[in-house]
Amino acid sequence: MITKKSQKLLKSSHSLIIVCKVSFLLILAALLRYIIMVSKYQNIIANHVEISTPLSSWKRVLEGTFLFSKNINPYEGDLLHETPLALHFYKTVLQFVFKNVNVMFIAFDLGTSVLLYFATKKYAKKFREEHAEIEKFPKEVRDTLPNQDYENKVPLYVLMSVLFNPFSFLGCVGYSTVGIHNFFMSMFIFGMVDSNFLISSLALAICSSVSLYPVILILPLITYFVKVHKSYLQALLTLLSFITFLTLITCYNSNFGKDFSFVRNVYGCILTVPDLQPNIGLFWYFFTEMFDHFRELFIYSFQINATILYLIPLTITFRNRPFVLTVALLFLIGIFKSYPCLSDLGFVLSFLPTFMYLFSYCQQGFVISVILLMTSCLAPVLWHLWIYSASANANFYFGVTLAYAIAQIFLVTDVLFAHTKWEFYLKHGKDIKIDGEDTKLSLE
Repeated sequence: MITKKSQKLLKSSHSLIIVCKVSFLLILAALLRYIIMVSKYQNIIANHVEISTPLSSWKRVLEGTFLFSKNINPYEGDLLHETPLALHFYKTVLQFVFKNVNVMFIAFDLGTSVLLYFATKKYAKKFREEHAEIEKFPKEVRDTLPNQDYENKVPLYVLMSVLFNPFSFLGCVGYSTVGIHNFFMSMFIFGMVDSNFLISSLALAICSSVSLYPVILILPLITYFVKVHKSYLQALLTLLSFITFLTLITCYNSNFGKDFSFVRNVYGCILTVPDLQPNIGLFWYFFTEMFDHFRELFIYSFQINATILYLIPLTITFRNRPFVLTVALLFLIGIFKSYPCLSDLGFVLSFLPTFMYLFSYCQQGFVISVILLMTSCLAPVLWHLWIYSASANANFYFGVTLAYAIAQIFLVTDVLFAHTKWEFYLKHGKDIKIDGEDTKLSLE
């Protein structure tokens, strides 16, 4: 017979094992990143357009901070696309906290993994408790319900996905500022799951002030407090806090209304896409080839597609699953934003272990994996052939970026369809009859 004392010992030993595993993974990931950062390959990785975009280039940040130190406005030209708050944050953190740029990027990457570890741990526990009474569900779907094993594995798998995901790894090694942005995005996820409206609204306000696109995540955040935490008061406070923090950040960026020159360089660059430097997104090639008199129309079309087009339909469909809605919107932002990089995909891929109960319902896993692998390998090769060898042209590289975007679209739609099918089976079972005859549910 197991006594209470022995149960406590088992629980403490289990917790100690988990702490040792997490510590080992963090140390290993930090060591691997540091080895590459001090090698000759760091500069090669940092110069690739898949890593460094006009909005995420660390070199531009350094030039901007240098101009600030000389009392020169860095927003007079077309060099800098970071907000004044972001510049001051990078400078302060690097000067007074880390002292070394390698350590700074590694620390933020590890911080992202730890925040997502605890966020998904809380989410997995609540999600399992929601489906704890298996007798309420049809027998044929009980094997797909989240269990204790799901609760233990998900946070560890998410941690490993952040630390050893090649897309996140390359972004960190290449000094992509999106990695620091992802730290605040993971803080937003943690605050949302932990029912902390101040942390979630502050983190979302910071992300929105830097990248603009995350502002649409306020809708799933409010939905999460209403549907999951069952608190209309917290939902209202979240909205008010978000508006307040965003206003304060804007006031700071504009020097309290004295200088709005950053708006054109930061938000104007994101919305109007003046810099057509090739990247892994969909904007650059289209607007390079397009006639100028059509530009304004298609700018509106592309930006609506990246922001509000899918927001209302997805919110209505997944109103009872705001976490799924949040991940779906993060996927869509990473696909359709004007200047995406590999770190955007690396961040959202880290959430896939939370949907491990859906893997048996997904149909495109092999195709998606192959496309992502092939495009990741071919992109730098075709870039070299186009720019350096002059034996290819822009169509070759754009073909790879188009396939890269299609793979992500297949992935998010596959997960959303699988979740819809899973919830249908939970409610109605797999043995479906129409007019007394057996039938089968198929989502196409």
